[in-house]
Amino acid sequence: MIDRTDIPRHVAIIMDGNGRWAKEKNLPRTAGHKVGIDRIKEIIRAADEAGIKVITFFAFSTENWSRPRREIDMLMRSLDSFLNREINELIKKNIRLLVIGRDDPIPGYLQKKLKVAQEKTKNNSGLTAVLALNYGSRQEIVEAAKRFFFSVKKGENRIEDLDTEKFDGYLFTAGLPDPDLLVRTSGEMRISNFLLWQLSYAELYFPRKYWPDFKKEDLVKAIKVYQTRERRFGAIKEK
Repeated sequence: MIDRTDIPRHVAIIMDGNGRWAKEKNLPRTAGHKVGIDRIKEIIRAADEAGIKVITFFAFSTENWSRPRREIDMLMRSLDSFLNREINELIKKNIRLLVIGRDDPIPGYLQKKLKVAQEKTKNNSGLTAVLALNYGSRQEIVEAAKRFFFSVKKGENRIEDLDTEKFDGYLFTAGLPDPDLLVRTSGEMRISNFLLWQLSYAELYFPRKYWPDFKKEDLVKAIKVYQTRERRFGAIKEK
């Protein structure tokens, strides 16, 4: 059993290993991505049941555009299908959908679908499910710096007033708590340009399972591991 008094508020997930999962089963890489997108549904439900407030999925990075065109097109269509199937369930379960990242060059039909889904769920007060789509953390930080600079030019801010809390408000994740726990599946131990600013004090967990095999019980295990960690945020624990 997990300790219900020590649930991470925000869990971030790098969904890694779809291609390797497919290769080991002699399937095309696209098959791994299809199963991986379907897995999001189960983990959203599990996060909601566990009492997590925010769960963020690294769905597509700014670097992923270098992948084969056929694979990219399949991923975009699969996300579109996922939204078609799940939007009513999100509304029913009081779950808010939020998308972070740049719009272009995401296909227009998917941009429209994402905006509609966010609008329909914006007033939901339960779990917030975040899709990091066409997202890169270094790019996010640069764009946040630019937005703050332009606010200074307009007289809305002063340079000397900038601190970490104010800077948070210019990131894509403005208004969300920082992740308490980062999970990267497949055993790889990299952050890969994901939430670099926000992960400053997160606990990191690297299960060896590929993302298509990561299920509810694996999220529960990740929470249990998190609950064994001693979080000091740079301080020394008093005896």
